[in-house]
Amino acid sequence: MKGAKSTKKADSNFDFSKLIRLFENRLTVKKPASKAAKSAKDPNKPKRPASAFFVFMEDFRKQFKEDNPENKSVAAVGKAGGAKWKSMSDSDKAPFVAKADKRKKEYEKTLAAYNKKKDAGGEEEESDKSKSEVNDDEEEDGSDEVRKMMIEIGC
Repeated sequence: MKGAKSTKKADSNFDFSKLIRLFENRLTVKKPASKAAKSAKDPNKPKRPASAFFVFMEDFRKQFKEDNPENKSVAAVGKAGGAKWKSMSDSDKAPFVAKADKRKKEYEKTLAAYNKKKDAGGEEEESDKSKSEVNDDEEEDGSDEVRKMMIEIGC
């Protein structure tokens, strides 16, 4: 029956010390291994390439800032870029997809070289400029072509 009172009396011989120890053991939280114990990231490992959307966003951010200089919201830029990307056809996305594929191939080459060097055990010092930054300097002419295409299609 619901709500009926129990007629049994509490057992006065119950050992609460065992119950307290049980709860203390359960409440004790084991600390996870510290971040230092975790394997550290290798700063020389090449960064993954940007997807086609992020390649698009590189140009879109510049254009959006020129069109809306008073807007300081990162979220607004992201929302506008996402909406524009969704509305684009596959043919409009093609230059960005091609550029992302090119970056992916370059990444795979640099990753293979990195893994080969890592397996060999040799650590060579590199310049302050990462390989991706060096490649970006060489590819700046390509971004002008994309910008021109965007202007032609009315973006």
